[in-house]
Amino acid sequence: MNRRRRRIAMLAVTGLTGGLLLAGPQPASAANLIKNAGFETAGTDGMPYCWEKSGWGDNDFAFAHTSDAHTGAKAMKVTLTRRVDGDRKALITESAECAPAVAPGKQYDLSLWYKSTTPDTSVTLFRHDTTAGWQYWTDLKTLDMASAYTEATVRTPAVPAGTDRITWGVSVYGTGSVTTDDYTMEQVPDVLPPATCTGTADSCANGRWDVLPTQNPVRSMHSVVLNNGKVLLIAGSGNSEEQFNAGTFTSAVYDPANGSYKVVPTPKDMFCSGHVQLQDGRVLVMSGNKAYPVVGGHGYEGFKDSYIFDPVTETYSRTNDMNDGHWYPSATVMGNGDVLSFGGLREDSTGSVTAELFSQAEQQWQPLWKVNQTWSYWGLYPSMILMQDGRLFYSGSHVFGNNIPGTGSAIYDYDANTVTQIPGLQNKDQRDQSASVLLPPAQDQRVLTLGGGNIDSNPDGNRLTDIIDLKAANPSYVAGPPLPQGTVDLGNGPVAETGNQGKMYVSAVLLPDGKVLETGGALHNRADPVFESSLYDPGTNTFDPVAADPQARGYHSSSFLLPDGRVMSTGDNPGNGTWNHNVSIYTPPYLLKGTRPAITSVIDTEWTYGDTQRITVDRPIAKAELIRPAAVTHSSDPNQRFVDLPLSVDGNNVDLNVTSNPNLAPPGWYMLFAVDANGVPSVAKWVHLQGPAGLSADSASTFSVSSGTEAAPHVHSFADDLTGKVTGPGRKRTSQAVGPTVSGCDRHYGSINVCVPTAFPATVKKTTAARCSWLKANDYGRLKVNGKDDPLGLDPDRDGLACGKGDLRKG
Repeated sequence: MNRRRRRIAMLAVTGLTGGLLLAGPQPASAANLIKNAGFETAGTDGMPYCWEKSGWGDNDFAFAHTSDAHTGAKAMKVTLTRRVDGDRKALITESAECAPAVAPGKQYDLSLWYKSTTPDTSVTLFRHDTTAGWQYWTDLKTLDMASAYTEATVRTPAVPAGTDRITWGVSVYGTGSVTTDDYTMEQVPDVLPPATCTGTADSCANGRWDVLPTQNPVRSMHSVVLNNGKVLLIAGSGNSEEQFNAGTFTSAVYDPANGSYKVVPTPKDMFCSGHVQLQDGRVLVMSGNKAYPVVGGHGYEGFKDSYIFDPVTETYSRTNDMNDGHWYPSATVMGNGDVLSFGGLREDSTGSVTAELFSQAEQQWQPLWKVNQTWSYWGLYPSMILMQDGRLFYSGSHVFGNNIPGTGSAIYDYDANTVTQIPGLQNKDQRDQSASVLLPPAQDQRVLTLGGGNIDSNPDGNRLTDIIDLKAANPSYVAGPPLPQGTVDLGNGPVAETGNQGKMYVSAVLLPDGKVLETGGALHNRADPVFESSLYDPGTNTFDPVAADPQARGYHSSSFLLPDGRVMSTGDNPGNGTWNHNVSIYTPPYLLKGTRPAITSVIDTEWTYGDTQRITVDRPIAKAELIRPAAVTHSSDPNQRFVDLPLSVDGNNVDLNVTSNPNLAPPGWYMLFAVDANGVPSVAKWVHLQGPAGLSADSASTFSVSSGTEAAPHVHSFADDLTGKVTGPGRKRTSQAVGPTVSGCDRHYGSINVCVPTAFPATVKKTTAARCSWLKANDYGRLKVNGKDDPLGLDPDRDGLACGKGDLRKG
């Protein structure tokens, strides 16, 4: 296999299987922004004035200023006669004289007439950033093959901030020719009146939190949005020793439509398992808790069992076992529907170095010999995000203690079985229970990592954010803006955060307007809740503080998007072992801006890669996207993604151009949102995306399906010149040693579900009195000493009770 080509990323390019190329109505006053749009004026190098040759890769090509015109005397023809990789395209010249000026936030309708002998074409856009210069922006759609001149139109996304000009043209990336003529580019007129606030001035600016009247009946720490709009809340034993010893394992299904909960029989302790939605909408649940720690014995233990939850029957069924135990495993769905899993604790409490693969085709975990292994220990809940080319980006977000050795983030190439270090992550060993998200849209291939701490050393949670552009040839994290500060409850009520205080246990939720809600968190290990929420705007790289959840949301909390555009937050499990059963709902400002657009019909809910799918809406929309439903726990949901759907608009009929790259949108059920120019989203419709998958870069340029000939995905070289340290498989080994205090709890005190920290916050003096005062302020109550050891010095009088009256006299 050609290694360079296998490393090439596949962009979100669309195929038009039904030949639907609709020209939207244009106002009579619309001005064409393109100079020499019909190629009538000659320029230099055999090209028309204001047009230039462009492209890359190993291919044979020709550009011709031809007389085979749609109107007038001239047209432009681009031909590929041999192709290994890359493309060729005629683009508007990248100059202030020729490239059309654009306004940030505005959209533009692009139109051209073409003839094509190849389906491997794409309308490709570049943008001029006033700081960074010219750079690739996006591919919008492919053009159907056409023997006679055919018109194609497509609407751009909103122009990103900092962009003053764009250039565009048709990329040819398969053998054949494309002849184009009569280009137009017209700004989309503003058709919506300004948004009208429907709430208070504060709620319209900052959104609103409401605490639901009905409590969550289970101690859920896993939240999975199902393809029927309900939410699976998994507790298992709920981090309760009593429920574990009684064999009481629970889940609940919440229905946002009526606010009801249904408690579901749960066959195993799925406390701290992994989970992900499969292609058909069922939920794969892997491993969980085999045993709680024993003082002087073992730590937490994972089991090999795996189950599937069926949203239709609301029941669990068992799959075959994994090869290893995995308490706290990752779970990443791949472009072919397979699931890869790494990390966690084995059945003997050691760290698992075994990678696991669940086959979509076989519906079972694969035997060890079928799965590529590096014998690396990735830690607990390592955030492994699928890239456009099928590689995995380990963002550096993880759970419990220090990060992996090296730079703290890496790209893992499963096929090559290599790990390449990626630089730039700030303070890598204080990103315990940070959050990482693939920013909207997924086509941009940018990842945001935010917050974190370290339960071993227990410093203040931090304000760090880091952003990486995986489209770069040699990507590196760069520092983002600091997290906004809120208030923190240190035991005597909320006070303003000071200095560099931030938070760990961060929740990050992708919203349908393209922003990210970050919310919840705590300053220290299972203590000191932080009340702060903000909206991150990827376009401006800024955080906007908004209303904060009034409920504590620290360890074992989850926040996630509902199909109606609101955000649900559950749980909090502080060190004293209690549980917050209250549920909060966040109404973002976009739901307080007046009437929402509505998707009045979806012609087909079964979608195929490369499709054009038609919807109808009740009024103009600015964008549409697919958002993969949440499967979140411990600040981690590496499968969360927002995939842009380029539009072709004809009044209230909108044709959505579906990506041909399954690595951008792995098969499964998605929430489809339509969003107006004020950023107000519709209620989501559910659509099912599946094969036949777009071709990989190493496949033939076309393939046949029942609907005809489809285009291969366009390819560009992304993250293709890495300079970080590369390692291949290490020696085969069984596991990695992990200390019994991996969870940051000293089990010498209290019951198993109580977490006395192994390291107290730095503000707590290392005296019995100071430590006992902190424990009292955090409602730990009576703490029995387990065994003869007293490593934290909480029982100086040796009566077997920590922080008793005698201890305080002696301490």
